[in-house]
Parts: sequence; C-alpha cells; structure tokens
Amino acid sequence: MPRREFLQLGLRSAALAPLALSASCIGPGRAVPGIGSISQQVLWNGRQGKSTWFHPRPCLVPDGVLMTMQWISGSDFYGQVHWTRSEDLGHAWSDPQPIGGMGWRDVGGDYSEGTCDVVPDYHHDSGTVLALGHNVYYHKGRLARPQRQRYPVYVTGDGHGAWSPRRILRWQHPEARRIFTCGCAQRLIRGDGSVLLPISFGSDARLDRAVTSVLCSFDGEELRVREVGNTLRLAVRRGLLEPSLVHFGDRYRMTIRAEDGRGYHATSSDGLQWSEIQAWRFDDGELLTMSTTQQHWLRHQRGLFLVYTRQDATNAKVMRFRAPLYIAQVDPHSMSIIRSSERVAIPLRGDPAAAPKDVARMGNFHTLRVTEEESWVTVGEARPTAGWRGDVLLARIR
Repeated sequence: MPRREFLQLGLRSAALAPLALSASCIGPGRAVPGIGSISQQVLWNGRQGKSTWFHPRPCLVPDGVLMTMQWISGSDFYGQVHWTRSEDLGHAWSDPQPIGGMGWRDVGGDYSEGTCDVVPDYHHDSGTVLALGHNVYYHKGRLARPQRQRYPVYVTGDGHGAWSPRRILRWQHPEARRIFTCGCAQRLIRGDGSVLLPISFGSDARLDRAVTSVLCSFDGEELRVREVGNTLRLAVRRGLLEPSLVHFGDRYRMTIRAEDGRGYHATSSDGLQWSEIQAWRFDDGELLTMSTTQQHWLRHQRGLFLVYTRQDATNAKVMRFRAPLYIAQVDPHSMSIIRSSERVAIPLRGDPAAAPKDVARMGNFHTLRVTEEESWVTVGEARPTAGWRGDVLLARIR
C-alpha cells in the first residue's frame, strides 16, 4: 500500500476507533508477543550547532504528519513554536516555520510571555489542527520565578501553515487561580467532535497541584469547557502533574507524573469520573522507581503500551533517570507493566558512569500511532553541559 494511503488509514483508525483488547492481554498466563522491531533516526542534528529543537510532537493530518517544536537554550527556556510537515512517513521534513501566535510578547516590567509544551491534534469534524499548550513567563532573559498566572493557550490551523491568533482556554475554578495547564498531554478527540482533556491545576493556597479531566466542545475555532471530572490528589511537593489519556477496550486510562518517586495511573468508564490513583508496578509486584518525569501511552496493533523512564542499573546518576526511554506492554486488566515485554525505545547517549551530567536527557517526549503497523516516539535531547545543543530523535516501533 502506498505511504499516503497508510497515513490516511492511520489517521482514520487513530481518531475513530479505540483499540480493542488484544488476545495477548487477556487473562493470566497470556502470551506476550511484544514488539517486532525498534529503530532510531536523527531528524535534526542539533549537536553540530544547528537549530536545537525541543518538544517535537507530531500528529496525523490528511496526507501527512504535522509536528510542532520549539528551540531550547536553557532550563525551561524556550523560543517560538514552529511547525513542520512530512509526507513520507517521517523520513523527510519541511523546513520548520514559526507559528505567529505562539511567539514571545512583551508584558511590561522586563517580563515576556511565551508558549511551551504544545501538542497538536487533528480535529476531523472541523478539518483543523488544534495546537494546545500553555503560557510561560520570562524575566530578563531567564525563566521567571515565581511565575505569573498560567493557563492553556492554543491556535488552530489548516495543516499547511495558516494559523489563527492565540486564544486562551478559560476555566473559572477557585482552585485553579495559580495554574491550570494541559501541557505535554495526550488528549482524546471523541467521535462526536468533543475534546477530552486531562489537566493539572493549583491555587495559591497550597503547593501541590491536582489532576482531573474536562470535556470541551470545539467548533474549529473556539474550545470551551463543558464538563469537569472528579479531582485526584497526592499531597507530595508539587503533587500530580502532566497527565495523559488513552481509550483502550472499554475504559479510559490516565497516566500521571508525580514527585514521590513514583508514577501513577487511574481508570474511568466515561473519561470524567476516575478511580483512585495507583502507583505503576511490574506484573511481579515490584514498584517502578521514577523521578518526576512524564509518561505517555503508545497505541500499537499488539496492545496497549506505556513509554516511560525509570531507575535502572545504568542511570542512577542521570538527572531524574531521564534516559533511556523504555517501552513496555500494559496488562489492561491488572494495569501492571509486563516486565518481560520491556524494551528500550531510545537508548542512553553518553557515559552515565564517567560523565552522568553529559548524558542526553529525554524526559519530554511524545508518542504517535502512525499506521496499523508502526508507532513513533519522538524526543528532543536536553544537554545542559553542551550549551543545550541536542538532536531530535525518532524511534520507529513496529
């Protein structure tokens, strides 16, 4: 089948049909076929002093793949959001172009406001790309501390370079006065065109943030909150952060970053009312040791997978264990990670024993089911000791 037809098939299947339960996931004693192959590709070579792109996040659009990204030059210090396209399954990409509504703007007092953590999705009912992230403040060339009020911001586009002005997703909630964000999140566009969005939010009254989901209407221009789910909390440091959603079988599933050395998950029958959070563990009962880093779901023909970081024998000195990126199959009944299925999606780059600070960090990544046979993990390297110069990497999982 031609690549274009493959892309169109993947676009339809990713949007309209939740993954059915794989036979390999059913019941105890199941066989685990695992992943057929994983290969890596350098999309942009930022290590050689060219543009250093970060937050590379792709989505399927008609006749291709669109990806947003932005340059990085310091810790949480990002430039204007750009977009690029591929029409040959990610082997070649157009020159990145700026998204006008997602640059910096002067807000007075030596402060500038930018946009970061953007994730694009194609909205089938309106035929538009919804690129959604959140605002961020900089002061005199550095990340501002403390930050002013933060909230989701978005633009809409036609997939070929025409983008709307920046808009704000508004949600009047007393516990979301300090921050209300859906940055880096995998969200779901449902069959009726509504958008199910996982969010993290917090007030000035407490340090820890909570997590929930909101159901939004979207007409191709305006995104509006219509329903709000129950609140999930973990009162440790900043609480619960950067949730991501998937629908698999008959359940909605959420994975959540936390700051107590674990990552968490919850399930829901409707995407709004969530079970209590549970820490991620292997199917032999061992808890995963994580360190305040996001996880993301990966849809694949063989079942439901999770991409994540964790402590292992090689990365104990790497900041927050943010390399390598692991992928493993999730048992949808027990919501445990099948240890025998675990593979490295993107390996360590550097020497974690001799120079752990020089190891490329890969904690800000994204996943995409591209076709029936192939899924991707994309990541931009974070290399503080090398002037933040790093490559954009793509792992092809088949």
